[in-house]
Amino acid sequence: MTLWTSAEAQAATGGTAQGVWSCTGISIDTRTLEPGDLFVALKDVRDGHDFVANALANGAAAALVSRVPEGVSPDAPLLIVEDVLTGLEQLGVAARARTSAKVAAITGSVGKTSTKEMLLSMLGDQGRTHASVASYNNHWGVPLTLARMPQDTEFAIIEIGMNHPGEIAPLAKMTKPDVAMVTTVAAAHLEAFEDVAGIAVEKASVFEGLAPGGVAVINTDIEHAAILMAKAVDCKLRDVEFGTHAMHFKLNDVQVQADTTVVQAETNGTPLLFKIATPGRHFAMNGLGALAVAEAMGADLALAAQSLGRWSPYKGRGVRETVQLDPVENHLTLDLIDDSYNANPTSMAASLEVLAASAVGQNAVHNRAGRRIAILGDMKELGSDEIALHAGLAHLEAMENVDVVHCIGPLMKSLYDLLPEHRRGDWMETSAEMLNGITGRLHAGDVVLAKGSLSMKLGAVVDAIRKMGHRNGQS
Repeated sequence: MTLWTSAEAQAATGGTAQGVWSCTGISIDTRTLEPGDLFVALKDVRDGHDFVANALANGAAAALVSRVPEGVSPDAPLLIVEDVLTGLEQLGVAARARTSAKVAAITGSVGKTSTKEMLLSMLGDQGRTHASVASYNNHWGVPLTLARMPQDTEFAIIEIGMNHPGEIAPLAKMTKPDVAMVTTVAAAHLEAFEDVAGIAVEKASVFEGLAPGGVAVINTDIEHAAILMAKAVDCKLRDVEFGTHAMHFKLNDVQVQADTTVVQAETNGTPLLFKIATPGRHFAMNGLGALAVAEAMGADLALAAQSLGRWSPYKGRGVRETVQLDPVENHLTLDLIDDSYNANPTSMAASLEVLAASAVGQNAVHNRAGRRIAILGDMKELGSDEIALHAGLAHLEAMENVDVVHCIGPLMKSLYDLLPEHRRGDWMETSAEMLNGITGRLHAGDVVLAKGSLSMKLGAVVDAIRKMGHRNGQS
């Protein structure tokens, strides 16, 4: 299906289209480019113009550029604009304007991507649905997601993130959502803000993108919910609350089981029961908020709850898997919880709670029960309180049910030093160092959580644990 013709793209951006072409997708990376894509030559670590010739050679329909790059024919299929990022933003704005889709914007300190993926499962079963890929939620990810939106889309879910003050409102205004949700407000990217209240103000600015009468979906359990609710009033929005004391979507009970979370809630007094096929109270809360968004977008709530039951976490965000350690002895396994994509104190506490509630297996080799093991990396961008926030993990109630904690990074050393001797595993400066001897630290029957900020590269640790099965012939 054609996404943009050269004439449409030229009109949207005010640029100059060379040749007559049409594209079926949009790419910013030649490694994932598909034939027929419009390649967008953004400037990041490398200048995208350096890759235009390669993109065209690999089947790109055209390239969005600010000049004709070296090695590219002067009559190559191009869309030449003054600034490439601005051109992408203009495509995003035009894509939003030409569709009649109901659009939701999702932001929050924790749970944005999981909630977006929940909504994609729900709404995708009820209409043509478009959503952000992975965590494309920043100044280029939002316009890229919008620009990729087909004109016949019925539902769209746009994830919006931030690192610094003033980033969310422009992206929200570009998105023009019908519904906006704040999952939670917590100490994430705190180094750029005076306090968590400042983060709440920034998150609340997502409501500035909605027209009066739009719907603001708010987690009333968070400490600074009043800031969000006041902003919704200022923007003349209808607020829909979710949480344990919420008026609209009330969470009554959560039962976290080995591989399932069972939730009893009510919506405006009517019972609402749903299940999520992964353990975690935080997933229950995000799921309840996602159901509120789905209903606000006109979806059938009962069908949405059924779809939610078929959702599972995105890679690196709490997905749980079993690693078979022996190709013959099928009972020799360990469970791996891959939450290696990101971390802040709130999400770390939630993940440790899941680990603490996990049922361990039996280690037949050593004739004992398995252990609950946490491999934790530094949480970045926490500002002047970063040492205290890491050390504070030692006092979490969940820690009482964690058997061994391995720590990675200089900040996690503050946690490591506070751990009691019987719980203290190893401390390493980097994930690469933790890889050495990783197989000796883990045994059959164990449940292992790996979590840290993305820059700590715990994904390498996760891969090494997975390969404990590969080395024995598992594929």
